[in-house]
Amino acid sequence: MALSVQEAIARVPAWKEAGDLQVTPLGGGITNQNYRVDQRGQSFVLRIVGKNTDLLGIDREHEYAANQAAGELGIAPEVHYFIRPEGCLVTRFIHGAPLPPHELMQPRNLRLIAEMLKKFHALAYIPGEFSVPRIVENYARLAQQHKVSFPDNFPWLLERLYEAEAALSVPASSPRPCHNDLLNENFLIENGRIYILDWEYAGMGDPFFDLANLSVNHAFSDAEDRLLLEYYFGEATASGWAHLKIMRILSDYRESMWGLLQTGISELDFDFRGYAEKHFKRLTANLSDPRWSEWLSIIKQ
Repeated sequence: MALSVQEAIARVPAWKEAGDLQVTPLGGGITNQNYRVDQRGQSFVLRIVGKNTDLLGIDREHEYAANQAAGELGIAPEVHYFIRPEGCLVTRFIHGAPLPPHELMQPRNLRLIAEMLKKFHALAYIPGEFSVPRIVENYARLAQQHKVSFPDNFPWLLERLYEAEAALSVPASSPRPCHNDLLNENFLIENGRIYILDWEYAGMGDPFFDLANLSVNHAFSDAEDRLLLEYYFGEATASGWAHLKIMRILSDYRESMWGLLQTGISELDFDFRGYAEKHFKRLTANLSDPRWSEWLSIIKQ
């Protein structure tokens, strides 16, 4: 059962008896409810877990571990408290500003983000797994249970998904700690320092998914994709290019299925059907691109 903000505050030892708290709702989220809590010159974010988020594959213990690890690296807000078993997270409030796409894509900022991701990917382990094929299968099963209608070409889309999975498994790369949800809303800049927020989908996965997810969510051009690979790897090889482009498409696959499942389970006032259809449309168009087969062939070499 979800906690109210008052119940959550009462569970945080430093706030339980405090009479000087200022609590302000934060907007922008479509999965959880977030609040800013101010006390004696310090500011925090309290995340109240949304209903049915476990059906989206979110494990709050995993989110806590990933956010804590990223905070220790200095690339995420530091964790101050974690409410068990409900999974409400308290982190430092970043007194910063959004990092809009045109600023994020500036060479200095893009280099910083590539270095941040590389640092997180270099960690030995975080709990949880992130595999696009398994996520799609799980979301599809749950969406069917909730009587959600699927696009007519879904069987064809599944064939392309397994085609990509087979290609990317030769040779298979070892999973690394990844964020997996690099939407623009998850970046803030404070005094020239960039922070990545919202680690609820983090888990062991393919670092190329992070790069591709960042790319597609910010509508990177080919030139910007090449620059991202160079900042991360030192060069943009043919196999790296193909891997990135395939994962850009799989990112849309996961996003479309996320929206489809939310259509059936979410009680929030948001057009999840429209969100899913937008991503399905782009997914279908990109999978019909003749370069799709070329990229798969390069990966298999």
